[in-house]
This record gives sequence, structure tokens and C-alpha cells, in this order.
Amino acid sequence: MKDYHINIFYSDEDGGYIADIPDLKHCSAFGETPEQALKEALEAKKAWLEAAKKSNKPIPAPKYKPFIYQAA
Repeated sequence: MKDYHINIFYSDEDGGYIADIPDLKHCSAFGETPEQALKEALEAKKAWLEAAKKSNKPIPAPKYKPFIYQAA
């Protein structure tokens, strides 16, 4: 099964790492390390999907693909 892509980047403004899941609107997390940001993002993804299921909201299929992986 294909899973959601997670972007992890350092934010000078926040003073730490941000992990976001582009396919899940407003699903992101913060961590002092990339590993912590990833761990928090995985928890946020789980909560996002559970909330969508409970409220019968559509769950988007994983589609986001970073530009560097797209065919030329």
C-alpha cells in the first residue's frame, strides 16, 4: 500500500523541524530534531485520519510526489 509523503525541513522562524503531510490539509508537526518531528507527524496523521473517519469526511488518496521524483 502506498503511504503519504512527509516533508521534513528546518524552520528558522520556529527554531526546530517541521514535518508536514501535503495530502492531508493542515496536518503537520514540530520537533527539535528531524526524528522527533517525524514521530509527531505520524501521531498527527493517525489523529487526522481517525477524526476524518469519525466525521465521515473524505480521506484523500496519497498523491503528493516531490518534484525531484517526478518523471521528466
